[in-house]
Amino acid sequence: MRVRLSNICLLVFMGAVSCWGQTQQAQAQQAQTQQGQAQQKPEIKIGFSIEATNGERWQTDLDEFQMRAQQLGAQTITRSADGDDELQFKQVQDLLHSGIDVLVLLPHDSAKAVRIVDAAHAKHVPVISYDRLIPDPQVDLYIGFDLFAVGVLQAQCLTEHAPTGNYILLGGSPLDPNSKVVRAGQMKVLQPLIDRGDIKIVADIWVPEWNPTQAYVLVTQALHGLKAPLTAILASNDGTAGGAIQALMDNHLSGKVLVTGQDADLTAVAHLFDGTQLMTVYKPLAGEARTAAEAAVTLARHENVDTSTTVPNGAQTTKAILLTPISVTRENAKTTVLKDGFQKIESVKQALPKDKWDELDR
Repeated sequence: MRVRLSNICLLVFMGAVSCWGQTQQAQAQQAQTQQGQAQQKPEIKIGFSIEATNGERWQTDLDEFQMRAQQLGAQTITRSADGDDELQFKQVQDLLHSGIDVLVLLPHDSAKAVRIVDAAHAKHVPVISYDRLIPDPQVDLYIGFDLFAVGVLQAQCLTEHAPTGNYILLGGSPLDPNSKVVRAGQMKVLQPLIDRGDIKIVADIWVPEWNPTQAYVLVTQALHGLKAPLTAILASNDGTAGGAIQALMDNHLSGKVLVTGQDADLTAVAHLFDGTQLMTVYKPLAGEARTAAEAAVTLARHENVDTSTTVPNGAQTTKAILLTPISVTRENAKTTVLKDGFQKIESVKQALPKDKWDELDR
């Protein structure tokens, strides 16, 4: 009886071992199948070529782009050209050789970037022109803010506070087509006032590379040549505005001349509260970067980006996604850039003397 019971137990044990072995084998086969499927579906590779990562603006874009791309299961390979057109071209060639599926391109010189687009398309790689439109309609998509509206917002805010007087126009880089789009928006507002004689343009300056130091030098030169009191400086971004404000300080005009800007940089937001800058333009960069990452993944999958918007580009048009900019003054900074966390109240305080903190604490 005991022998028979032992035999039964042995059979049960062997059956259990057999079932366990079959289960392990099935799990191993399933793992191999999943691994094979993963190998058949490679990760999307996005090349992001940026003219330079200098300054607060572009690093923010890059960080947000990479974060969203990673969430979508894509790998981002970034290259910064440090403002060198030849280096940017070589870096993109290397990206193309590495097997990227789509190229996101923020060019240094937009005109010279046409050859980069040609090189990408020769390898059947779609190109997104990011924040700066490449002057050729063959790019697959343009993503950026409505820069004409940026110029309109700047000039509207300025003329509401100073509808008459002497203005300096402080534009961006002459190599950047965005500079001219912003200026076109500014002139839409200014031209009727100029024609009536209400506003006089006493200096029209374009700042190489949007460089704040160059802006400082050029505005200083313009101030020394003035024969009448200056009312306003229509600066096209916060970097050039900062250079202009320093020049005004050196000439004991800080806070007496209205200054505009764009990008809602930390220093600019501090300038709003210390009274040396009238306004800046807030462009929610996280939204632009995330949108670009999503569009890049869509194009890499050979799918259509859902937009009916186009922008003029030479004799033709380019498909585009345009985001809306926001005018920011000290009156609405807390409900825009500070509320969104684009800039932190504590960081703004550190850039201000303590006697300016009360408005931020209210």
